[in-house]
Amino acid sequence: MDLPVPPMAEVDLGQVFRALADPLRRAVIAELAADPAEGERACSSFSMPVAKSTKTHHWRALREAGLIVQRDAGNGTFVCLRRAEFEQRFPGLLDVVQKLAGTDDVGHRVGPAAPTAE
Repeated sequence: MDLPVPPMAEVDLGQVFRALADPLRRAVIAELAADPAEGERACSSFSMPVAKSTKTHHWRALREAGLIVQRDAGNGTFVCLRRAEFEQRFPGLLDVVQKLAGTDDVGHRVGPAAPTAE
């Protein structure tokens, strides 16, 4: 069962920025954006060194901002980035998040002093 997310027409950029202000949530979105398969992943597959209740809070903030879709399945929860919808509504935003989080377009970590091709 998919958990409720706002329709893309109702996604507020301010709420998206508030959700992305937290470094753990930003890292999750960057990790999802770097995944070339763009598939669904188990929420438990993300490294989040916080209590379970705090993880739940982070997932809810991302979902309510409209960045992700979450699906409950048995005793697990799965997550998928709304990449195509975000790219259409806010072109380039996920690329910026990914770059600011220190990953290249293949998902490899890069140092803060790494040169950028601009």
